[in-house]
Amino acid sequence: MVVLGIDPGSLNTGYGVVHQDSRKVSLLVCGLIKLYPSRSHPERIGEICRELEQVIVDFRPERVALETAFLSKNVQSALKLGQVRGAVIALAMSQHLVLHEYAPREVKSAITGSGAASKKQVAFMVAKMLGFNPILEPYDVTDALGIALCDLLRGESRVPFLPEGKARTGGKSWSKFVSASPDMVIR
Repeated sequence: MVVLGIDPGSLNTGYGVVHQDSRKVSLLVCGLIKLYPSRSHPERIGEICRELEQVIVDFRPERVALETAFLSKNVQSALKLGQVRGAVIALAMSQHLVLHEYAPREVKSAITGSGAASKKQVAFMVAKMLGFNPILEPYDVTDALGIALCDLLRGESRVPFLPEGKARTGGKSWSKFVSASPDMVIR
């Protein structure tokens, strides 16, 4: 199983690809898409999509795990984050990837055992689980790896946006999906 974890942000987007076989979990690649604030928001979203699309092409993940949006005191920040998340979701769907979303507390709980863990604690545990030295701030990369690891731990029990049996094979038509899964569609 290969999972791409993404910690979306309008200025820093962390990503990490992990692989799990019957014996171990290993890190394939991780990185930070650091964007320039001087560029327009649509240009930054485009760059995030281009970079993540290249990661998908290079590492062929079977699933994408994405952090859910969180409440922000700044409405503009929340809207921009929502736009980035929407673009990432559209990219995953266009590549016929299964996508799961996780709340920050759920990721922290899966990785450290506590939903109230600090970013430093998550970074430490992610590094231990994957066998590398902890990454110092910013924590966007270890957060993304934590999201991917959380998906490996909990993803099988999730209801994906795209039926897993149809991932990467071209999928079903939307009308067939709706008729076969009426409980998954909000009307």
